[in-house]
Amino acid sequence: MLSYIEISKENLLNNFEAMKSLVKPGVKIAAVIKANAYGHGQNEVVQILEDDADYFQVDDARELELLRQVSQKPTLVLGFVSKEEMPSVIGNEGIFSVYDEGQIFSLNEISAGLNKKVSVHLKIDACLGRQGVLIENVQKIIDVLADCSNIVVDGIYSHFANIEDTSDFSHAQKQIDSFTQAVKIFEKNGYSDLQTHISASSGIMVYENAQGKSSIVRAGLGIYGMWPSEELKERFESESFKLKPVMRWVTHVAQIKTLPENYSIGYGLTYITSKQTKIAVIPQGYSDGYDRGLSNIGEVLINGSRCKVLGRIAMNMFVVDVSHLDKIALEDEVVLLGKQEDEEITAEEIAAHIGSINYEITTRVFAMLPRVIK
Repeated sequence: MLSYIEISKENLLNNFEAMKSLVKPGVKIAAVIKANAYGHGQNEVVQILEDDADYFQVDDARELELLRQVSQKPTLVLGFVSKEEMPSVIGNEGIFSVYDEGQIFSLNEISAGLNKKVSVHLKIDACLGRQGVLIENVQKIIDVLADCSNIVVDGIYSHFANIEDTSDFSHAQKQIDSFTQAVKIFEKNGYSDLQTHISASSGIMVYENAQGKSSIVRAGLGIYGMWPSEELKERFESESFKLKPVMRWVTHVAQIKTLPENYSIGYGLTYITSKQTKIAVIPQGYSDGYDRGLSNIGEVLINGSRCKVLGRIAMNMFVVDVSHLDKIALEDEVVLLGKQEDEEITAEEIAAHIGSINYEITTRVFAMLPRVIK
């Protein structure tokens, strides 16, 4: 294959066990596989984690339908599901996220028409300001649910906003207090033994590891070997707790040639050679997820050496400087992300170049690139 994504089975399992080690015995792990498993390949990841995860978590009906090709594991569908897609999710036994009165009535009506009971987890907007029910409306939603005989409330959940910011826990505590209040309102209304979850990877590290009481945690970023923040990496990384990158992005040299001095490279004439320069053409581009912001900034690995991007990243190709390489041949391996010999290009490095975050880098890798489990 010319270009592909390698997925390390060993590192994925290492990271899953590392995250699991931070939660109390009996807490269930939902492996987050939304957005093509953060770009790693949804069903490839599912097949590796099938025997270890208690739940999978997807965003929408399409992801659930794809998942059901390889797994029947209980699955949280926490994004928006339209009325048109509700029958598909019900048929595929997804656990719905609910947070809106009209949505709940529609779900109850459609499930009744299909003669099905549907499990739901109610989303609480605990000071995040996105999807979810505000604390002052929780009782009203409980009353709505009481009139919906085809809906089974299995859980209640929320999501942290900035718990990875270890310098100030005040907003996280405000969220915890709000979520706890919502759980108590449900308990007063006769709901006992509800599944509860508020923590993703950063919450697992900061909250569940210390005082958390969740019955489920949602492990996403961490299982793919990426840290939520440098602060948490400094705090937790040790010989006994290491997160290892799972993704390695590979392509191959498409052309090698030498350009003369004062020669322009790429669209917009953003790079002009100052001397005779040997270049290699790399057959990937922004349509593959290699960000245009890496123009004249990014680096790739060839034969264990860093090679700088020259000129603009195009849709399907870009150019790197290989003047310093004594040996280079057509179809030599090129690594855009990951290790090659003693060098490594990390998602964090690429993110810093373009002013982003590590998991945007992996998530945006083109879904059609083959994922190969190693």
